[in-house]
Amino acid sequence: MSGVSRLPVVIVGGLCEDARRAAVSDILNTVPGTVVLHHDLSTGPEGSVHRVIRDINGPFAGGHAPLVNDCACCALREDLVPELLRLADAGTYRLAVVELWDSVEPQAMAAVIAAESESLELTGVATAVDPALVLPCLSDGNDLAEAGLAAAATDQRTVADTFARQIEYPTVIALAEGDEPVDEADLALLAQLTPAAQRLRVGAGTLAPALLAGFDIEAAAARQHPSCALLPQEADEHGVVTVVWRRDRPFHPGRLYAALEDLTCAAARIRGRFWLADRTDTLLSWDAAGGALCVESAGPWLAALPDAAWEMVPAERRVAAALDWHPEHGDRCQHLTFTSPDLDHDNLLALLDSCLLTDTEYAAGPETWNELSNAFDELLDPVS
Repeated sequence: MSGVSRLPVVIVGGLCEDARRAAVSDILNTVPGTVVLHHDLSTGPEGSVHRVIRDINGPFAGGHAPLVNDCACCALREDLVPELLRLADAGTYRLAVVELWDSVEPQAMAAVIAAESESLELTGVATAVDPALVLPCLSDGNDLAEAGLAAAATDQRTVADTFARQIEYPTVIALAEGDEPVDEADLALLAQLTPAAQRLRVGAGTLAPALLAGFDIEAAAARQHPSCALLPQEADEHGVVTVVWRRDRPFHPGRLYAALEDLTCAAARIRGRFWLADRTDTLLSWDAAGGALCVESAGPWLAALPDAAWEMVPAERRVAAALDWHPEHGDRCQHLTFTSPDLDHDNLLALLDSCLLTDTEYAAGPETWNELSNAFDELLDPVS
């Protein structure tokens, strides 16, 4: 890294604390001159978050950052960058590792660090996991608050959806086995859920080089956006199945709404984009884990935009739209992925297909579709 004045920074996060600590220790022992910053958000209820800075010899500095808007995660954002800039100015360290607290998601912190590109260079993002805990974490529908992991009083995330986003954003998954035995099904589940990531074993000497190779924050964001997300592919390994369901006609809103509970519980992880007949111009996102579902508007379908607006759309989205393009309705489509052990493939597909418009309903056209049930209004247009 000679001639580079910016301080390289890597992020290591994850709900599996022991795995995360093992991954950070691996980097400390691999790259001389590494410094680690960690903010303990568990002290948030006491009015501050506790900062610890350590190197290969152990902790050597610390402090407290006051809460911002009763939000421990906000306090982390306010305190993290100044500390990193101070370390960069000191010129003492070759690498800074930001070890995130349990429930902090790496995407938000990556954006904060990448914004300081004059002094800091974000070179890698990893989530550390114990493979034996992947399914238990994905199945945990408890609120973070119930688990003592909420980052703010208003934090309504669950353990499952937080864990899912933690493993799906980074380009590196650090595998650190714990006390529970790991089997091939655990590894297959993790592999199917993280198609964009390298899965590297802690202690094998490969983690630090992968995290120093560089990180494209815009590409990472595009992989997460519902319009062009890099979703799992069809797979069936060691009892773990991923079903990719794609169709080119809209859902009947009433029938889909009636099937939501069964569909949400059909798999450990469900992601994708979908098309409702009564909202024909709106791209909707489907995000489910641990038996909890979030459906949201992700903006208009590309086909609903005027041609002049296409140049303002990221290239990744234009490519994704081109792959789904239909001569009549453009990129409007159903693209949902279901990943789980023991997935009931045939019944799942039958249920999904039963929620689509019938041939007669489809032939009636968009003006008639708008008169169908508005069952999703409460979910998508909540009264504030």
